[in-house]
Amino acid sequence: MHTTALVLFSGGQDSTTCLALALSKYERVETIAFDYRQRHRVELDARLVVLNEIRAKFPHWAEKLGEDHLLDLAVLGEVSDTSLTRDTAFKMEQGGLPNTFVPGRNLLFLTLAAAVAYRRDLQVLVTGVCETDFSGYPDCRDDTMKAMQLALSLGMDKRFLIETPLMWIDKAATWALAHELGDRSGVARGGDALLDLIIEHTHTCYLGDRQHRHAWGYGCGKCPACLLRARGYERFALTPRV
Repeated sequence: MHTTALVLFSGGQDSTTCLALALSKYERVETIAFDYRQRHRVELDARLVVLNEIRAKFPHWAEKLGEDHLLDLAVLGEVSDTSLTRDTAFKMEQGGLPNTFVPGRNLLFLTLAAAVAYRRDLQVLVTGVCETDFSGYPDCRDDTMKAMQLALSLGMDKRFLIETPLMWIDKAATWALAHELGDRSGVARGGDALLDLIIEHTHTCYLGDRQHRHAWGYGCGKCPACLLRARGYERFALTPRV
């Protein structure tokens, strides 16, 4: 039985929802993030605010929430020529992938996360990758996650589980899942509280915009990440809640 988890936590909507899920399931949960000189490095500040808010507003989860890890992965930014690591416009490349794709990013993230998990005796790696609402990134696919789970388990001689709670749901369903998890947290009106936390404090915008406030949170409202988040929120908001 798995009792411990390490959440790949960027401070965005998806990873915050994954963190909430891990806190609802496991006895001890730690978090990890990576500074790869991304244009939206403001997410590294936002994630600390999110962690503090979770500790303050969800006491049952706070008891389980352990150490946070931030790794310097500058080399990834140095070898990547993408719109997430360079000041270039968002566009589709000739190969069919958007130039927001950072080759090898999730593979490196999972490898380093597994190394930390090995040292910290954490059994499950939780990541917010998704095949439903995604841009075709090959390192977000379910097959890639299964292959990484096998490779890491063999290579470190430790049976890791890579958990992908959002793999088969769209962004509207991700909003709904967050509301459900908040309601199960033991906090009165916890679903609304978690949604408010996600809207106010998480960061998704690729341009790092924290100036423009929308119904779904802060962002430029035009980059691919903002458009996806906004459309999901609009669909979620139109769905009656029980």
